[in-house]
Amino acid sequence: MSISAIESVLQQMRTTALQTAMPSSASAAQGAQGGFAAELKRSINDISAVQNHAYGQAEAFELGKPGVALNDVMVDMQKASIAFQTGLQVRNRLVTAYQEVMNLQA
Repeated sequence: MSISAIESVLQQMRTTALQTAMPSSASAAQGAQGGFAAELKRSINDISAVQNHAYGQAEAFELGKPGVALNDVMVDMQKASIAFQTGLQVRNRLVTAYQEVMNLQA
């Protein structure tokens, strides 16, 4: 896997984050300063935040709190699922890239 492919996946994650209205503007500046590790950590934290929000919405709906509609809960759960699947695919591609680098002849 090439560096450009990894950059492409990271760009897709950023686009997904913007579409799901995650608070990433302040943390994006931190990610640019910290390099790849900081960007990866930020992405994982964003995925976790989306999942926590979705589970909170589901719990609020189950408890019958006013202002929480089923369609909003379902959309939030789908956003969390897509964010997790994207993170999983990035992880798989990173593992593949690492294995390719380790198998290179010196």
